[in-house]
Amino acid sequence: MGDVLSQMSPYLWASVGTGIAISVSVLGAAWGIFLTGTSLLGAAVKVPRIRTKNLISVIFCEAVAIYGIIIAIIFASKLTDSGKAPTDTDFFSGFALFFSGLTVGVVNLFCGISVGITGSGAAMADAANPALFVKILVVEIFASALGLFGVIVGIVMQSRAGFSGK
Repeated sequence: MGDVLSQMSPYLWASVGTGIAISVSVLGAAWGIFLTGTSLLGAAVKVPRIRTKNLISVIFCEAVAIYGIIIAIIFASKLTDSGKAPTDTDFFSGFALFFSGLTVGVVNLFCGISVGITGSGAAMADAANPALFVKILVVEIFASALGLFGVIVGIVMQSRAGFSGK
């Protein structure tokens, strides 16, 4: 198994990690927007006043996609090819970017889902009782913080990565 991993380019690993970070983060955001949006529109049929203030839940879901974009930009700044044979440092950097991208992507996937479910609950609770909106919004903020924690972990994981071309 080690031979297979060492035969693949470290730049491939880094690029795949970057792609996973952004694509799975966007998938989490889309899933959260789907969950929040359907409940929001359904509840707004009965109680139209909830349409505008519950859009904050959709904005929290979009922030998850932005986290993935930020990580992809950070990762892309580390990718430089020296044109020489890859060194051990290059392999370390490729694996670090791959696994930190995987971590950020998966965390943001679950963050988007949790924000979507909480946003759905916020829309339903606000439709039933307007006094509950702020209370549920606090819980939604905590759900959104999970994605930010994932970004911080991803940044820490890739902090020592550096290709020999730089």
